[in-house]
Amino acid sequence: MSTTPAAVGDDRLRPLSAAQAARYVHHRALAHVGQGGQERLAAAKVLVVGLGGLGSPVALYLVAAGVGTVGLADPDVVVDSNLQRQVVHTTGEVGRPKVDSAAAHLAALNPMVETVRHPAGLTVDNASRLVAGYDVVVDCTDTFDARYLINDVCLDLATPWVHGAVDGVDGEVSVFVPGSGPCYRCLHRAATPREPQGVLGPLPGIVGAIAATETLKLVLGAPSLVGRVLLVDAWAMSFDEVALTQDPTCPACAP
Repeated sequence: MSTTPAAVGDDRLRPLSAAQAARYVHHRALAHVGQGGQERLAAAKVLVVGLGGLGSPVALYLVAAGVGTVGLADPDVVVDSNLQRQVVHTTGEVGRPKVDSAAAHLAALNPMVETVRHPAGLTVDNASRLVAGYDVVVDCTDTFDARYLINDVCLDLATPWVHGAVDGVDGEVSVFVPGSGPCYRCLHRAATPREPQGVLGPLPGIVGAIAATETLKLVLGAPSLVGRVLLVDAWAMSFDEVALTQDPTCPACAP
């Protein structure tokens, strides 16, 4: 499904530098991206909420792809037991704030990208102000409260966002564009918490890579998961999808 590109203002578009043109040559060679598309990516501002198993690959791929500004929002510190899936962090960073650990490794990956640290994370008090500074939000959180907050603030500000979630060996990805289809509350009207369980280490990498791809496509105007939820079963290694339509009784997005 094609849609309007994320709101990257034309006044922010700039020709690529020689170094950028060389670094992103394989993107520029793609008809799907090209020179103009890479310039849009370079001008884009994307907020990654959560720097755990999902946020790690999402942030790495966005920075590697040349998204101009990547916001990092997470209040937690690096914990040793999470490193089997949180690949943007290393053992030497245990105890360090995740935003600092991630920013250091992302800068080493691509110093042409600006990373902005938000060590308080996304909260009820700062959500509107934080989201207003970005073109796209990527949900890499692990609670329904956080996802509902992202959904409602993005609806209020007409900001498109990408949702990713993992649980055990299962994952899901979808894209929500206010005014162009359903919202997250159409998918999950009420929270359905489950008993905590482990997460298969590579699963967030699979789901995160898909979420990062949809984020780039939002900036370029071609997201394909609006109105669709992609379901991943890493154990069976199967991919399914369900269609999602706007709930006419949705408390968040219904007319």
